[in-house]
Amino acid sequence: MRKVSEIMTTDVVTVTPRDNVYEVAVKMKQHDIGYIPVVEVDGGRLLGVITDRDLVIRGIAEKHPGSAAVETVMSKGIETVSKDTSVDEAAELMAEQQIRRLPVTDGERLIGIVSIGDLAVRNIFANEAGEALTHISEQIH
Repeated sequence: MRKVSEIMTTDVVTVTPRDNVYEVAVKMKQHDIGYIPVVEVDGGRLLGVITDRDLVIRGIAEKHPGSAAVETVMSKGIETVSKDTSVDEAAELMAEQQIRRLPVTDGERLIGIVSIGDLAVRNIFANEAGEALTHISEQIH
């Protein structure tokens, strides 16, 4: 059985609570991404994530300035998996929670991200999760 550690992305762009909303937006643009984990400055403990949607809904729409703290817009209490989680289990969790990306942690430390794309490109969906993930992707586009 394949593990998340075999397919996850390990070169993850992150921000810390010292960054502000503007810096997050710039990183998203520079790296052409819409999802950035927030980690502690020392140790890399995962604190939350910021999506491009978070920037719009919790940042711009609520009239926060670009200098607003990362905590102002980040999502907390997010689902994570360990590197030893099976790919099928991760796919099922993503389908159940209707999420496109799943942080991979070692304890509380971020070590990677697994995305729908990682599952689709490798054609290793769990049967029941594959259809659900397809619907999630269709709903978002």
